[in-house]
Amino acid sequence: MKPLTTDGRLETSKPASVRVVARTLVVSITLALLLAPWSGTAATPKIKFDNTPLSADARPAISFKAIVQKVAPSVVNIYTSKTVREPVFAPFFDDPLFRQFFGVPFESVPRERRERSLGSGVIVTEDGYILTNNHVVEGADEIKVALADDKTEYSAKLVGSDPQTDLAVIKIEGRRFPAITMTDSDAVEVGDIVLAIGNPFGVGQTVTMGIVSAKSRGGMGIVDYEDFIQTDASINPGNSGGALVDVAGRLVGINQSIISRTGGNLGIGFSVPSNLARYVLERLIAEGRVTRGFLGVLIQPVTPDLAREFNLPDNNGALVAEVTPDSPAAKAGLKEGDVVVEFNGRKISDSRQLRLIIAQTPPGTEVSLRVVRDGKPQTVKVKLAELPAQARRGEGRPGGLRRGNQPDLLDGVVVDDLTPRHRRAFNIPDDVQGALIVQVAPNSPASEAGLQAGDVILEINRRRVQTAEEAVRASQDVKGERVLLRVWGRGGSRYVVITAKPVRP
Repeated sequence: MKPLTTDGRLETSKPASVRVVARTLVVSITLALLLAPWSGTAATPKIKFDNTPLSADARPAISFKAIVQKVAPSVVNIYTSKTVREPVFAPFFDDPLFRQFFGVPFESVPRERRERSLGSGVIVTEDGYILTNNHVVEGADEIKVALADDKTEYSAKLVGSDPQTDLAVIKIEGRRFPAITMTDSDAVEVGDIVLAIGNPFGVGQTVTMGIVSAKSRGGMGIVDYEDFIQTDASINPGNSGGALVDVAGRLVGINQSIISRTGGNLGIGFSVPSNLARYVLERLIAEGRVTRGFLGVLIQPVTPDLAREFNLPDNNGALVAEVTPDSPAAKAGLKEGDVVVEFNGRKISDSRQLRLIIAQTPPGTEVSLRVVRDGKPQTVKVKLAELPAQARRGEGRPGGLRRGNQPDLLDGVVVDDLTPRHRRAFNIPDDVQGALIVQVAPNSPASEAGLQAGDVILEINRRRVQTAEEAVRASQDVKGERVLLRVWGRGGSRYVVITAKPVRP
């Protein structure tokens, strides 16, 4: 096997939409909110909630009339308007004669216009709290809410918004509003019949029917925290913030987006599950903002190759690729290479699930983590902190160039010592120490594994390296058809398994 080589040359690599439409939720505020200033604790809104399982032998109904009559009054139409200032360029501004009289930087004239949009929302408390999407009300100067009869209209105020889940809460003044009943969205099953209710294209309240096509959809880059319910119930522009309900008329999701090439429905719509929406709702009502738990680790999915390297029975869990210094994780003794398999007794299937659970756990909560370290399970107690505003996010997404075949695992990987010039070029923090990859050969196993110029090798087979020469020496000891690297790149560290490809005869 050929070892790593060093080279002083620096090579850089150059790096590639889902349409937001709709989503809804439901809640009821308690009088305890009024007492919160004296109680010293955040008030929790009282909502209507029912988690009774649907009948296992239920048959599709001939008509959903009764369900629609029950739920429709809870779904409202939302109309917003805002002032937009935009520059208007006029070609004659560049005319020398014009500039002679009016001066030079007369290049644009600001113009104001009123921009109007529409969406949907769900009444979640009898005293007028409404759940909708953030993108429905974001930046609005004026918010109007029309009830289902389309005759009664209210002015609404924004209570709070959470762009990371694209949810917002608004409030109308009054009493005895028809609040919807929420249910446990985790109990929803693929194949369950659901109804989507909203105001598509501004035509008025509309009901469509479909099924739950999938659960826990994520990784699409629509929002930071994705755990969508996928449905083929028709969702279109204007449905944003509307309700997705089960056949018992209970809220299971807030319609949020669709995948479409035309802007119309193609049968792939997404809703924020009611459990996530409920957490956001309660935080916005009680505190005006959403606080999230912070563990202090960078995590990545467990691939079959990584499961083999870390002596795991399967590829469930979340692999800790990096531990933030002085974080709750660091104080609790978590280490790089630990695999989190349970959170407070709840099994963790992947890194995205762990991230969502931590985000929905209040700061200050002490939690129990079941981790696998060096193939042995152990339990770690951690007290979560509050997620910092500028916390680093991500799960480690290997990119890399896909090129042909090389039998040697690290052949073609050219490394160099980290210099100030390298750190500036690749935005590498001063606390990252290792060997900088400056070149990856085409069609090599390393390029297939996602390594690229600008990555920093931190470990080779669990052996720390801090210079290019150390990396070369460590690579000389690599034997067999697999090697485990820990590398830093694109804002965080991750584990990478490089596997030899068979040589064609």
